[in-house]
Amino acid sequence: MINKRLLIKNLLAHNDENSFYDKKRKIDISQKEGKAKFLKHICALSNSNPKNNSYIVIGVEDTDNKIVGVDFFDDSKIQNLINAYLNNPPIVQYENIPFPHLPDDKVVGLVTIRPNNKITSLRKNIWKYYGGYVFFRDGSMSVPKVFDIELKDDNSEIVAAIERHAQNNIQYTLDGVFDFMDKRNDYNPKYLVFKEYFVLCWAGQKKPVKDEVFYSRVDIELVNEQVRLFYSNLDEVAINYDDDNFQILEYVNLKLHNSSKYYPLEETNIKFSNNASYQIETTLVFQPPQFDKKSLFHVFNSNNILLNKIKKKTELNPHELEDLKNLPGTYLICYLNDFGDALDRLHESKLYLIPYGKEFYDRYKDAVRILRKVKYS
Repeated sequence: MINKRLLIKNLLAHNDENSFYDKKRKIDISQKEGKAKFLKHICALSNSNPKNNSYIVIGVEDTDNKIVGVDFFDDSKIQNLINAYLNNPPIVQYENIPFPHLPDDKVVGLVTIRPNNKITSLRKNIWKYYGGYVFFRDGSMSVPKVFDIELKDDNSEIVAAIERHAQNNIQYTLDGVFDFMDKRNDYNPKYLVFKEYFVLCWAGQKKPVKDEVFYSRVDIELVNEQVRLFYSNLDEVAINYDDDNFQILEYVNLKLHNSSKYYPLEETNIKFSNNASYQIETTLVFQPPQFDKKSLFHVFNSNNILLNKIKKKTELNPHELEDLKNLPGTYLICYLNDFGDALDRLHESKLYLIPYGKEFYDRYKDAVRILRKVKYS
């Protein structure tokens, strides 16, 4: 089994960007340009590596390979995005890899592109790239090619050697368990062993509600691979497990008119098998709440007024600041109730919310995360 943290270290230590490996400071697939560039790199790496895995490491400075990290990215629907825009799409996996020196809310993103031995191309237009484009890697660049299109297998031995040197062992596993238990000692950390092989660590702040138990500030890691499976500072999470499965049901809090309610968002089941393998299945269970259109129209207009104020840098009173915290969530509710302009206003608010601090910007990121899951389900 590959230790993904070791794999990233080996990629960074021994290789410049090349035909099987790319690195990025960050990606943004919430906007067309960022989405198009991400798809271009996936297409190019897939075509340049028809018989071996290729990788994108996210959260690394380009100049000196410094690991700075990115936000935890829980988009389980990324394969749906790949399938929607690429012909002969490769299997793509995005994993969040914790590093000891990073803050709790930061990880390194690892994108693994698995080979399909077929020519991958854009299925339709996106941003400035046209449907039918075929990309390949030329050194550290992903470039379109029109003539002499053929798949070449030049990297299999190199990649196989890198992956061999990233194999896990008992010391790495034990170190990972002790590190997790020490780091999460405020939130009742536990470890579970599945099928005498997989070690899963998890922690969370327990919150009993009537006959049910929920958790907040949840952190879940698969120690064998050094992969963070789930992380949340705020959301309510229900957790259940048996000998074969570890199940996570995530809730989101949406607030309107000074009243809030938790809605089930996504259910994740990690199923462990006897043949030393596991599968992660995610199901979106979110049902968009529906509200009275007349009432929502008032909320939508109030949001627009508030957005115009922060664009003009008008000082806000305490009541307006509280409304500003809820602005991304209420725009989300409006969009889910067929207010078409609400999505544009939500994206427009991003730059103006950042100066107000982390809590305000986190609310924006939560709203965008829900939209991403709904869109690609």
